[in-house]
Amino acid sequence: MIAIELMETASTNAAHLLSTLASSIPFAADEPKGIDTEGVVTFFASKIAPILLAVLGVIFIGRASRGEISKVLTSSAIAIVGLAFIAGAATLFFIGDFLINLIFE
Repeated sequence: MIAIELMETASTNAAHLLSTLASSIPFAADEPKGIDTEGVVTFFASKIAPILLAVLGVIFIGRASRGEISKVLTSSAIAIVGLAFIAGAATLFFIGDFLINLIFE
């Protein structure tokens, strides 16, 4: 009789100990799903691009004040063509995404 009560007490205490340990052990965090590319693009578009354009503007104004108008016009044209290429690439990215969603859904 004493052995049975001792076994019941031991099993109850063991169950309590295991439930306490199981609740205190942290589960593994979810694995990252990937890079937030939309956030990165938004960051560059909102923070980095205006700073670069401001730097280009200061350079162009500095050259123009020294009388290098032809260099300023050439650099301005190159910058405008570069911005057009960037805008075209972004447009193709969104068109490609639309076509992929259209085909595979």
